This record gives sequence, C-alpha cells and structure tokens, in this order.
Amino acid sequence: MPSRKQERRVLGIDPGYGRMGYGVVYSLKGELTCPTYGCLETPASLPLAERLYAVGQAVTELIKTYAPDVVGIETLFFQKNVKTAIAVAEARGVILAACAAAAVPIIEVSPTHIKQALTSYGKAEKQQVQYMVRHILHFKEIPKPDDAADALAVALTVSSY
Repeated sequence: MPSRKQERRVLGIDPGYGRMGYGVVYSLKGELTCPTYGCLETPASLPLAERLYAVGQAVTELIKTYAPDVVGIETLFFQKNVKTAIAVAEARGVILAACAAAAVPIIEVSPTHIKQALTSYGKAEKQQVQYMVRHILHFKEIPKPDDAADALAVALTVSSY
C-alpha cells in the first residue's frame, strides 16, 4: 500500500437537501480512480430539519469511510426560487459543519470554475462536463444521476489543485 503522502483523496459534493450528489476521486502518482459515487435522496415527506440531518449524517459517514484529504463543494449559483435556494444554502451549511467537525479541509468551487477546469471553457454545457467526467475517469457511460456526475466534476476540479 502506498504511503498517504503519495496519494490524495478528494470527496466532491453537489449540495442539496432533496438530492445530494457525492463522488470520491483518488489521485495516486497522476492516476485517477473513483472508488464510489452516488446520490443521497431524502423523502419530500420529511420535515426539512430531518432531511438536513440525513445530509449531515451521510457526509459524516462518507468522511469516515473514505478518509478524504479534502472535500470539494460546489458554491451556489443564483436561483429564481428563493425558498429552494435558502434550503440548499442550509444543506451547504450542514455539509460544511460536518466537514469542520471531522477536521477535513474544504475547497469551494463555482460552476464556472468546474466548467473551465474540465472543458477549458467556463460556459460549457452540462453535457460537455459530464462527457469529460466519463472520459477522465475512463467510465463506459456518463455517471447517473446528474447529481453524482456533478459531484465527480467537483472532485476532479479539486484534485487538480
């Protein structure tokens, strides 16, 4: 097993309270691997507080399981629905708190920065970013759901730092 100094583990998160995408990327001597990715979904029937609690618990468990050196999280972009934007901001707060509690450094990246890092064009379409995630990680298909692909894009962006 290689020493941790030669390896970097990044947990990427696409924040949300209804759906939170996550993806883990390991970088070892220039080689990128992805041990896991997915999407946590919380039932709409639950009160917001319980949904946020589930998000925090999931992030805590991901940190315990994959021991990331850093967590990358996407910043919010302007949304027309203020109520949704506030709830997503609350989910980001829970995620940031879980990372702080585990003493894992956080890097926040904007959607434009992610697009620039993966496609060399800050206004790239979502499909172009997803194609690059598939290509860089040598997947046969684009990761699904979109939230997971977005989280992997965050992880890949942060792993390039």
